[in-house]
Amino acid sequence: MSIEQLTTLAAFGSTWAVLAVGHNVADHVFGQSDHQAANKGAPSAEDVAAGASPRRGWAACLAHVAQYHLVMAALMALVWLFIPLPVSMTGLAVGFAWSAATHALLDRRWPVRWLLQHTGSPAFAELRTAGLNGMYLADQALHSGALLVSALLITRL
Repeated sequence: MSIEQLTTLAAFGSTWAVLAVGHNVADHVFGQSDHQAANKGAPSAEDVAAGASPRRGWAACLAHVAQYHLVMAALMALVWLFIPLPVSMTGLAVGFAWSAATHALLDRRWPVRWLLQHTGSPAFAELRTAGLNGMYLADQALHSGALLVSALLITRL
């Protein structure tokens, strides 16, 4: 294995670690208010039929996504101060853009529910017992998958 390949692997692993830790800190501590968490989802079909705008919730969702990514950027910058990762501004911009777009879509909630309902797990989408919440667990898993792609984009572009 060449030194270039080892450098790429180290940069990817470090970037993935920062994004994974950053996601938890940003999604659960500093990157979202109670108001944003309660209002970022799309209205239900029943709400829209009753007159709610299908755009309801986007302001809270986008405010959360912006706040979340500020936290992520701060953590990335903090790590870079101590471990100057060999990443480009293009890679960071594309990786963060992918993360923001996928995070906003997933946090509207209906895509996660739709995916569970159409992949044989409709009951998991409704699970809210024994301390488990199927929608939340699926949401977090999908965010992790999107952040894996972000780490690839950041380290390879």
